Amino acid sequence: MPAYDFLVVGAGFYGAVFAYHATSAGKKCLVIDKRKHIGGNAFCETRSSITVHKYGPHVFHTNIEKVWKFITRFAEFNNFINSPLARNGNEIYNLPFNMNTYNKLWGVITPEEAKEKIAEQTRPYRAKTPSNLEEKALSLVGPDIYEKLIKGYTEKQWGRRCAELPPSIINRLPLRFNYDNNYFNDVHQGIPAGGYNGIFEKLLKGCELQLSADYFSIKNPESLADSIVYTGMIDEYFDYRYGALEYRTVTFVTEEIDAENFQGNAVVNYTDAETPYTRIVEHKHFAFGKQPTTVITREYPAEWEAGKEPLYPVNDAKNNGLYKRYRQLAEREKNVIFGGRLAEYRYYNMDEVIDSAMQAAEKVFSL
Repeated sequence: MPAYDFLVVGAGFYGAVFAYHATSAGKKCLVIDKRKHIGGNAFCETRSSITVHKYGPHVFHTNIEKVWKFITRFAEFNNFINSPLARNGNEIYNLPFNMNTYNKLWGVITPEEAKEKIAEQTRPYRAKTPSNLEEKALSLVGPDIYEKLIKGYTEKQWGRRCAELPPSIINRLPLRFNYDNNYFNDVHQGIPAGGYNGIFEKLLKGCELQLSADYFSIKNPESLADSIVYTGMIDEYFDYRYGALEYRTVTFVTEEIDAENFQGNAVVNYTDAETPYTRIVEHKHFAFGKQPTTVITREYPAEWEAGKEPLYPVNDAKNNGLYKRYRQLAEREKNVIFGGRLAEYRYYNMDEVIDSAMQAAEKVFSL
C-alpha cells in the first residue's frame, strides 16, 4: 500500500495550492522539487535587507475574488502598483501605452488627437487579418510605437523575428487613452510583505517536503502514492516521445550597488535591439525601500536548454500542435493530474495558476 495519498511534483503555486487543499482534506502528501527551495519562480532571496525576486518580478494581480480571498489568508499584501517604464536610447516612455506615451512620441495633447494619430498610423495595415506579431502590432499602433517600443524588446525576449511570432502575443499590451500608468487593470494588486516565501511555507505546512529531488530519478514513483500531481514539463514526463517542446529562459544577473536609488522605478524595459538585456529590475521599489544600497537584476533572454529553467513556452503553431499530442497522452494517464505552466504548456499569471489548482482540488475533494 502506498505511503502517501498524493505525490506532488513541484513546490510552485500549482503544487503548493493543491497540496494545501489535499492536506486540509486529511490526505497525506509528499511534495518534491528539484530545486533547493520552495516557491517555484516566485521564490525570493534577501540581500542587504532587500527582498529580491530571484526569477524576475512577481507582482500579484487578480480580478478573481475567490483567489484574492484565498491568497490573502497567508500574507499581508502592500499596495504596490506596477508602472514599468520603457527606455530606448536616452528616451523614457510610459508603459502601458497611454497619453504620456503619445505626447512624448507625437506631441498630442488630447485623447481625440491621439486616436486620430494612431488611426493615421495604422490605416495602411488594417486591410488584412494579421498573420504574425509584426502585422498585428502595426495594425494596432502603427510603425512609430512598433519600431521604438515593441520590435526590439520582443525580438530579444523571444529570440525570433516579430514576423515569425504568433499575433496573439501582442494582445498582452494594453492601449489606453488616459494618463493611467498602472500596467494592470485588475481590482487587486500588490506584493506580499517580505516576499512570497512565507506564503509557500504556510501552504505546505503538514506536507512532507523533499527538495533537490528529481522526479525522474525516483524508481517507480507511482508506488509512493495513490495519485500524482505533476507540474513539470509535459514532454519530459513522456520522455520526449514526440520531440521536445520549445521554451525561452532568462539569465538573471543580480548585483548590489552602493547607491540609494539606481533607476527610480521597479522595472525599466530596454526596447532597443542593441542593449542585450530586456529589462533592469530594482527590487527595493517593490516594497518602497529606503535602504542605503540597492539591488538590481539585468535579464538576458535565451533559448532554453537542459540545465536551465524553462520559463516561457513558445506558443507558436508548431509547438502548440506538439503539445496537443502530449495532452492526448496525459488524458490517458490514470491517477495523474497535470497542472501549471509547464505541464499545460501555456503562459499563466499567478492568480490563474492558483485558480486552476483550486478548481482541480475542488473536483477531487468535492469542495
